[in-house]
Amino acid sequence: MEPQKLDEIRERFSHDRFATVNGAYIEEVAEGYAKCTMQITEDHKNALGAVMGGAIFTLADFTFAVAANWLENSVVSLNASITFLGKAKGKILIAEAKKIRLGRTTCYYIVEITDELGSQVAHMTSNGFAV
Repeated sequence: MEPQKLDEIRERFSHDRFATVNGAYIEEVAEGYAKCTMQITEDHKNALGAVMGGAIFTLADFTFAVAANWLENSVVSLNASITFLGKAKGKILIAEAKKIRLGRTTCYYIVEITDELGSQVAHMTSNGFAV
């Protein structure tokens, strides 16, 4: 993808304030796909020193939204389910959303969350509805 087009997509999704203020960043997009990252800071950690589940979910949900909407679609979440698999050991969370099914009004995506060391952090599934 051309860098200019990716910058336009980043600008559009910069209005998703909660995710972007918390560090979600769009790395790649393709049809039915998005890859986003989040630098882990002390603000993302819970009392035990691990990345807070809400930060992981925010990145996963944002990545789903980018994958489902970057082509100017209007898809909202119907349902999302996340399973936390392990602790992030690195300094960067990486989420990749992949379209599994696209129907007339609904879609289904899987989002895998890892860190830059390859540690499995979480797995999310999300259904969307085209409005």
